[in-house]
Amino acid sequence: MAYRDNTKVIKIGDRVIGGGNPILIQSMTNTRTEDVQATVAQIKRLEEAGCEIIRCTVPNEEAALALKEIKKEIHIPLVADIHFDYKMAIAAMENGADKIRINPGNIGSKDRIAAVVSCAKERNIPIRVGVNSGSLEKNLVEKYGGVTAEGLVESALDKIGIIEDLGYDNMVVSIKSSNVMLCVKAHELLAQKCQYPLHVGITEAGTVYGGNIKSSVGLGIILNEGIGDTIRVSLSGDPVEEIKTAKTILRTLDIRKGGIEVVSCPTCGRTKIDLIGLANQVETMVQNYDLNIKVAVMGCAVNGPGEAKEADIGIAGGIGEGLLIKNGEVVKKVPEDQLLAVLKDELDHWK
Repeated sequence: MAYRDNTKVIKIGDRVIGGGNPILIQSMTNTRTEDVQATVAQIKRLEEAGCEIIRCTVPNEEAALALKEIKKEIHIPLVADIHFDYKMAIAAMENGADKIRINPGNIGSKDRIAAVVSCAKERNIPIRVGVNSGSLEKNLVEKYGGVTAEGLVESALDKIGIIEDLGYDNMVVSIKSSNVMLCVKAHELLAQKCQYPLHVGITEAGTVYGGNIKSSVGLGIILNEGIGDTIRVSLSGDPVEEIKTAKTILRTLDIRKGGIEVVSCPTCGRTKIDLIGLANQVETMVQNYDLNIKVAVMGCAVNGPGEAKEADIGIAGGIGEGLLIKNGEVVKKVPEDQLLAVLKDELDHWK
């Protein structure tokens, strides 16, 4: 069952999620939000990479005021991330946030939550209700004998209920853990009980290397089960890497088309060229093309053409020379140092 086809449709800025709409890729800035110039510069890099929703932390009044200036310069919806201070949630909305992210459990009293909801209701701004395994309520930890998927789901449903009781249902829900299989189970349980769009991610996933693996496994399972309306790959690194990985995950699952997929062989004793360096150069180069094709980079002229049959175009290396391959057929032999240039020329004139 594709749960995402049946979630409530929510408008975030000029984008729409839920109800079977395309899954959108999200990231978060790691600049100081108050530094408008640096934050805008990073968001523009993320936009170019394919980011579709951006989140900024709003820890103080200066950051809230900065949102107004940031919004003037960017082209994607802006989400304000709030922790603890309900006044910052209100200030963020007053300064143009397209969505706010809160955990009602750490905002404070019901009066404070009501004030946030009232402001959101006036402006029809969606609230992302976030629950994190690291801040699961003590009573639920005790009830379930630790941090469990069931406890996370109960916490999320409780927070949803608080906002619904205040007469508001313009919500997105996120339920995150750094434990991949716990996160998977929690999403499976929540999707059966929740009508709201789900923002999916493996929180605190780790470095670009380790975090990519954990995120790919976790998000791969969850998305393949028909769950998730927006996604974020959380990495300790350049946020642009988050976008690259998210796009690759969606393309690998055949959820999203577009963008060049690069396949390359793992190298062996037959490899006579710097295949690793060449494959990395090709992967970087193709980021600038809006083509829905597969490119193969193969290490030898013996098996290269056969292994590249499923690709639309490919190159394979030999001793000082290489082959250009189209649809599994060798079409040209070129010097090794011209392989990249020949491939680029083919992509530039692709029809």
